[in-house]
Amino acid sequence: MDSFEWLNGYDPRFGLHQVDFDNPNRPRTPKRSAVYYAEIIRNNGIPLPKEDEFLYGEFPKNFWWSVATAAYQIEGGWRADGKGLSIWDQFSHTPLKISNDDTGDVACDSYHKIEADVEMLKSLKVSHYRFSISWSRILPDGTTKYINEMGLNYYERLIDALLAANIMPQVTLYHWDLPLALQNIGGWENDTIVQRFKEYAELLFQRLGDKVKFWITFNEPYNTAYCGYGVGTAAPGISIRPGRAPYVVGHNIIKAHAEAWHLYNETYRAKQGGLISITINSDWAEPRNPYNQEDIDAARQYFLLGWFAHPIYKNGDYNEVMKTRIRDRSLAQGLSQSRLPEFTESEKQRIKGTYDYFGLNHYTTVLTYKINYPADYPGLGILLHLLLNITDRSWLNSGSVWLKVTPFGFRKLLRWIKEEYNNPPIYVTENGVSERGDLDFDDTWRMHYYRSYINEALKAVVLDGVDLRGYTAWTLMDNFEWAVGFDEKFGFYHVNFTDPELQRHPKASARYYAQIINCNGFPDPLAHWPWLFLLFGMEDYPKDPINNQT
Repeated sequence: MDSFEWLNGYDPRFGLHQVDFDNPNRPRTPKRSAVYYAEIIRNNGIPLPKEDEFLYGEFPKNFWWSVATAAYQIEGGWRADGKGLSIWDQFSHTPLKISNDDTGDVACDSYHKIEADVEMLKSLKVSHYRFSISWSRILPDGTTKYINEMGLNYYERLIDALLAANIMPQVTLYHWDLPLALQNIGGWENDTIVQRFKEYAELLFQRLGDKVKFWITFNEPYNTAYCGYGVGTAAPGISIRPGRAPYVVGHNIIKAHAEAWHLYNETYRAKQGGLISITINSDWAEPRNPYNQEDIDAARQYFLLGWFAHPIYKNGDYNEVMKTRIRDRSLAQGLSQSRLPEFTESEKQRIKGTYDYFGLNHYTTVLTYKINYPADYPGLGILLHLLLNITDRSWLNSGSVWLKVTPFGFRKLLRWIKEEYNNPPIYVTENGVSERGDLDFDDTWRMHYYRSYINEALKAVVLDGVDLRGYTAWTLMDNFEWAVGFDEKFGFYHVNFTDPELQRHPKASARYYAQIINCNGFPDPLAHWPWLFLLFGMEDYPKDPINNQT
């Protein structure tokens, strides 16, 4: 247990059990290490836990395999053919906002490279491709007063090229790049934007809906609300008014999503027959000490996902824990009302059930514990988890400080969504891992990430009964990664940004992901080896590149 450590007093802690030296009774609480050491003793060694065993098997028939990008990150052509400015155009041109003062002016130049991008997708063998529409490329001032036909034509040509390659488009309406003209009148803080978004969505349903059968209204609304309007680390970079702004933004996004869903459901669904929903990002929150009730409570109150999921997938309103915490802190600071806006009863009915599926972006896991933070900055607890990077030091690193390789959290989160939201159909719309530094085409560690995470998804389907219908990897190619510019790379394909032609070259992970797709998972080699032998021949018998074994 923690004890008196000689000249250092009680500062170093070597114990398997925590001792509360502020309590006269000196209560002892087991740490994770105590549980782990007890397991070693019980097993007289270190067996692989049952939940960590690799599961051979295949995903359901007609499972969707996809890869994702976002408009500002890959398109370039920032002033091409009448495109208007977006908040990310302005943000990336503001000194010191982006690493190395990088911009998305050219990015991967996908605006001029449809054919090259589709060839990469064909090589990956994906059944679907998730991309986003640049609102300001279609509507330069954010309104339907003027429609930029040349910008719209780019997406029409992209969709036609995808369909010709038998790849189905998954289209995101909003991936963080608000037209600057709308930001100049308040952006997502101005509730008139709900109607502007509905009009933008209707234009796309009208012009693209006959060919697009999968719509995502918003990508990661948490990042728009909190990073964009709370701490200013993302466009539009607002950080001088902490407190209410993120909640107002989130409130308007939820209402805008509901309006777009109802519009599609009532006017376009019968003829076009597509699906429409929202994509929410969340880490898995694991108690730092699973035997400490305060840590367990902290994990339950980690409302990164529930902020947006609860109103849409539950009852049309924010969950009670969130409402209570924000109201109490608001009143403690002397405010007359909660920073969190309230939905009217009619709005609650309008919002509830506005989904066809649950869209999930997931990358990593965090450890949670009770944090005492100022009452005048509600939500800071969430931010601290991100900034302080509360993780287990044994977890593998990536190229991003916030992303640790923690496959187990993926299955737990999928199972939690099933139990919390009445088993909705789930589509994973982003999952991937980054790198920094020198290029390594033999990215074995990325293959390990996908192998581990996708296998956890398979366990969720086979062992937990999760209704998972599709998986999307992030991302097709190295691109502009928001505030870190081109420093962090998530792509299956390397893009040579020093070459004016921006040549794309596959990494080893591209071939590995294609292999998983081709097999629809991880077929049991003992059950399938005779057929695989005939299919591939002796020399080409497929190997697992992680273990280098057939």
